Amino acid sequence: MQVGFLCYNGKYIPATDPIFTADNRSFRYGDGFFETLKVYQGNVLLADLHFERLLASLHLLHFDIPTYFTKAFFVKQITELCSKNNVSHMARVRLAIFRSDGGLYDPVNNLPNYIIQSWELSKTVLELNQNGLVLDIFPDVKKSCDKLSSIKSNNCLPYVMAAMYAKQHRLNEAILLNQYGRVADSTIANLFIVRDKILYTPPLSEGGVCGVMRKYLLRAELPFKVQEKPLDIDDLENADEIFLTNAIYGIRWVGLFRDNSYGNATAAILHEVLHEGML
Repeated sequence: MQVGFLCYNGKYIPATDPIFTADNRSFRYGDGFFETLKVYQGNVLLADLHFERLLASLHLLHFDIPTYFTKAFFVKQITELCSKNNVSHMARVRLAIFRSDGGLYDPVNNLPNYIIQSWELSKTVLELNQNGLVLDIFPDVKKSCDKLSSIKSNNCLPYVMAAMYAKQHRLNEAILLNQYGRVADSTIANLFIVRDKILYTPPLSEGGVCGVMRKYLLRAELPFKVQEKPLDIDDLENADEIFLTNAIYGIRWVGLFRDNSYGNATAAILHEVLHEGML
């Protein structure tokens, strides 16, 4: 159970107070999306990229975007909430946006509502993982490749089932494939491989979520060349390294995929570069 406060449409209320009815469209249809952000020492990290993705998702889902939906507006409410919850030094934040109540599949209107939650994070998220992650393929669900597949949708069933599969099989994460049997992403991250000192990650046309850390790596000046390229299972098995990225953990290196083991030399360098550039 979350303690402290949450922010619901600009109002700070106790996190234990009920705020939804059975007509909530996110509950009924998964009609909306969310952002997962990290706050460090009172600053929202990668705020520009998060807000860029937020606006893109609002447009893709045909919301009527209020003029006050700006980066400054959300950053202010996020930092105020973290302060009220005494987690400004290090926090995980979830900003969920969903359409107003009413209608069946066709909504009554396209006005967005939002809720912001915050939780304290351990400083260990700033460190590169000591032990390599153990990964395998989630075989039961395939991700589609369409214009909505890159959104962090409020309908997360494929990832929920993949996370359950990973837990049942003692994996740290599971990889989701697309309809063509190629890599889309993992339960909570985008995937990169290293081959001959070049970094490769699937393009968004392969069905993965448009991760903020993924986008940061594609745009940043790095000591490595980064390319988008469809990846299949053979690419994973023949990689020199595999690592995962997301906004909370940054980079986590993979030690084992099936019977293949990997090192972390490139991931360690990238971790240091990101640490110096973002914090």
